[in-house]
Amino acid sequence: MRYIMKLIKALTIVGLLSFLSSCIQKEPLNAECDITEASLPGDVLNRAPLIENDKVIFILKNGVSVTELSPEFTLTPGATIEPPSGTTRNFIVPQKYTVTSEDGKWHKDYTVEAQSGNTLNLQYDFEHVRLYNGYDVFYEVNSNGDETLAWASGNGGFKLTGMGSAANEYLTFQIDNGKSGKCASLVTRSTGGFGALAKKPLAAGNLFIGKFNIATAMSKPLESTQFGTPFNAIPRYLTGYYQYTPGEEYCQADGGKLVPVPDKTDKFNIYAVFFEATPEMEMLDGTNALSPDNENIIAVAEISDADRVPAQHWTKFDIPFVYRQGKNIDLDKLAEGKYSITIVFSSSIDGDYFSGAIGSTLLIDEVALECLSSDDLK
Repeated sequence: MRYIMKLIKALTIVGLLSFLSSCIQKEPLNAECDITEASLPGDVLNRAPLIENDKVIFILKNGVSVTELSPEFTLTPGATIEPPSGTTRNFIVPQKYTVTSEDGKWHKDYTVEAQSGNTLNLQYDFEHVRLYNGYDVFYEVNSNGDETLAWASGNGGFKLTGMGSAANEYLTFQIDNGKSGKCASLVTRSTGGFGALAKKPLAAGNLFIGKFNIATAMSKPLESTQFGTPFNAIPRYLTGYYQYTPGEEYCQADGGKLVPVPDKTDKFNIYAVFFEATPEMEMLDGTNALSPDNENIIAVAEISDADRVPAQHWTKFDIPFVYRQGKNIDLDKLAEGKYSITIVFSSSIDGDYFSGAIGSTLLIDEVALECLSSDDLK
């Protein structure tokens, strides 16, 4: 009898272990395939790498060679990358990497590039877009056809609402009939039921130099727009062309509702900020990009309120950079790439606070930064 009891107990334990093993084996493998962090060995980076969508940009200190770099990547759990993390490659031209999910069913191709010094072009024509996750991503190219800048927008956050089924139903997209060729179209839109539940009932069309952090889009929306890229010239004017049609009814967000504000018309915004990038503030965000007490800001070019008016035809803007009191440019820091710049466009000036007029539309084209020449610096 005692032998039988022991046998039953042993069989019970074996059965339990088999059950637990079966449960573990049936747990689904991770389907994510993202680069979450990137780094380079040694003290070669000017600032933290930029990781957005399907692209990684290493911004190097001046004088660092790009011919033999060994990037190291942190991936979503269980994912693998090819070539492997730590592989030495020549980054004179951007390199391709493929991340494969733990379950092997998904993969994502990344373009990884290294920028040595300032490579930002000064003219932006919005002729180039690529489709990503269903929406347009604008990018600029140099005379060789190499990509020099990818513009950021809130399209990734808007995708969470489920309100965009085609590229032209998102906040920011490309259209024909620009000042020359194509142009950028920014539209203020309702965020639907999802936005109402999240108490963010409206989203402004926007386009900016920097990156959009989708991970904080709902919890910290102002901090999710991160502005800036290295810049080693001294800006004087922001110029370009716009058209603007305000939506029919300006509304102010009240929780998840939009409350009409009588006799108020929506307005757009165009501005650029030149600032010093420090370890404590490598990029600006929606909480501090125009703050009068932000010590990192050197100069701001912002369209005047009197010029934020409807325009049915292409209208020129020519906005001077106004340097803040007591701020000077350290030419050594400028040469070392310690300064950054951003350009920001929005179809509703109060869009940061989810207020504006649904349907407000801002078209932008032929934008340029006018800067001091090297002769002017002597």
